[in-house]
Amino acid sequence: MKKQILCALTMVLSTLAFTVSAEEIGDVSTTFRLLGANNKIVIEAFDDPDVPGVACHVSRAKTGGMKGAVGLAEDPTEASIACRQIGAIDTGKLDKLKNGEVVFKESLSLVFKSLQVVRFYDKKRNVLVYLAYSDRVIEGSPKNSISSVPVMKWNQ
Repeated sequence: MKKQILCALTMVLSTLAFTVSAEEIGDVSTTFRLLGANNKIVIEAFDDPDVPGVACHVSRAKTGGMKGAVGLAEDPTEASIACRQIGAIDTGKLDKLKNGEVVFKESLSLVFKSLQVVRFYDKKRNVLVYLAYSDRVIEGSPKNSISSVPVMKWNQ
């Protein structure tokens, strides 16, 4: 009974989760699959929804095969992130940012696993820090990647 309640709650929460859509930039095959798509590394881009002027690129593993083709595969937890300032940043808004706020979330399995990117503002150094990691309902992974974006004056 507890498993059914946990599963139902997970499904509801996963549909309500904050999501920014990422634009797929490209991919490379890593493992040949006779049936279904090959395993890949996918590169995606997204803009920080609360800090215009910052863009991030995430690379992550994507499982192919028959399970991957129908959306039942669980993708590995490996991911890497690189974020850069691509335009002017309104520095007046930076103090209002909430540290640890989710700026990107993508499912890595049907319901139990996701890739998240959270943002922190290091006021002392005037740097935005983005942390990419994966979590799972029962057990997460310590594998992570960070990227720092020094907030610079933007010449137009």
